[in-house]
Amino acid sequence: MTQGSEPEPRWLDATDKAAWTGIVSMIMLLPGRLESPLRREHGLTLFEYLTLSHMSEAPERKLRMSELAFLTNGSLSRLSNVVKRLEGRGWVRRSPDPDDGRYTVASLTDAGFEIVREAAPTHLRTVRELVLDRLGDADREVLGRIPETLALSFPRAGR
Repeated sequence: MTQGSEPEPRWLDATDKAAWTGIVSMIMLLPGRLESPLRREHGLTLFEYLTLSHMSEAPERKLRMSELAFLTNGSLSRLSNVVKRLEGRGWVRRSPDPDDGRYTVASLTDAGFEIVREAAPTHLRTVRELVLDRLGDADREVLGRIPETLALSFPRAGR
């Protein structure tokens, strides 16, 4: 290596290449395939469904927007735009956090809870068909650990 030049890259061997190609393919293809039935049957994007779903599981169906952004792996800006659309449909309300007015709380309305209840079977069927039912117990365990391991390299805002 000469001064100012980059070090020689660590090229991928066959095992590395197969792992990398597999995960990239999954990252690129899976969201669209998970979203398609939600759009067709319920008029929801995957991100909208995940937003509503996380809220439906929260105590009193309420979450701070910053926590919801963390749970959905979205930026606060993206989440704000989506929540604005969901508010327009009557599925979500936003209000200042009563414990700390610097934060905004998103609350799932009864109508929002109903759309999650209707869409959940579609989402679960697709998740099972495309991913979980194709894997054995050991593969599902490994698949659960991989994101945890990789997440250590990607610090998230707000955490």
